[in-house]
Amino acid sequence: MAKRPSKEVGSTARTGGLDAACRVGLLAGKEAFLRHIHTQNLREVLTSKYGPVDTVLYDGLTSTAADVLDECRSFGLIASYKLVILDNAEDLVKEDNRPLFERYCESVVDQEVGATLLLRADTWRAGKLDKLIEKVGAIVKCEEPTFDKAVDWVVGRAKKEHKAAIDPNAATMLVERVGTRLTRLDSELGKLAAAAGTDPITPQLVGYFVGVSREEEVWGIQSTLLTAPPEEALKHLRYVLDVSRQSPTLVSYALVDLARKVHGASRALKQGARPADLGKPLRLWGSSGEAILNAARKTDPDRALALLRSAVRGDQRSKSGLGEPERTLEMVVLEFSRTLSGTA
Repeated sequence: MAKRPSKEVGSTARTGGLDAACRVGLLAGKEAFLRHIHTQNLREVLTSKYGPVDTVLYDGLTSTAADVLDECRSFGLIASYKLVILDNAEDLVKEDNRPLFERYCESVVDQEVGATLLLRADTWRAGKLDKLIEKVGAIVKCEEPTFDKAVDWVVGRAKKEHKAAIDPNAATMLVERVGTRLTRLDSELGKLAAAAGTDPITPQLVGYFVGVSREEEVWGIQSTLLTAPPEEALKHLRYVLDVSRQSPTLVSYALVDLARKVHGASRALKQGARPADLGKPLRLWGSSGEAILNAARKTDPDRALALLRSAVRGDQRSKSGLGEPERTLEMVVLEFSRTLSGTA
């Protein structure tokens, strides 16, 4: 076989993507939507270079290493080039099988082959094989993004795939309501783009079309506690308990979580920490994160600590069967109002 310039082989590893020079690729991570997108893009660039491409799919749970690697070495029956995909690769590429894939990578370094092998795995154990893959292809992590990256992804995805503009506040609101799973975000974006037509997607549109789940209603009480007077906070609590029929244990957990974040932010800010550095350790995201930082700025760290201890005691009482759980929650909610208003 004719040799292929080594510079072309390594180009994929240097750019961090899967291009037409890729002979072996690895998509590692639990975000299935990203794996799908990268696979789709790889198929398109291979088709652009080689013409029609046969796609052959194997499952690591049921296939053998010989099945997969023989497929990579054999000629296509219809198209001249093949994309061989191995799902659940972590279940096959291990133990005695791993050296077989290592040798395959070594064999295609300077060879012109008629196939690209794409490994797709939820989890992956790094090792010698990774370095060999990078010599002939690329490794792409497919993990669920952080909150901020998910918001950026929504803005870009709306423009590129759904031909729609989305207000940054609407993108933040969408991620707050849906979470950072890209499959769900893309599905909701499709509905919102259709509803918006030629207009931008606004927060009002997100509020109308993207409902809040029952569990999210529990966490919504955190926003109320940060901004609302005691009467409104108690009304929200009764709604969550009586209308949404949520467990007092889950509500108590949300209160403890909020108290922990306010205390942590208050203490850190008092010690001179920058607000931007608190987002990751305290899991402060989006508009809710800013609201927590605002509350922390106005709250003395010792008062915030007393609030946290009160929330933890209330949680312990509820779980120990001491007193009425709903009455305990009402007392903790009032403690929040007094503390965050500066009257505690």
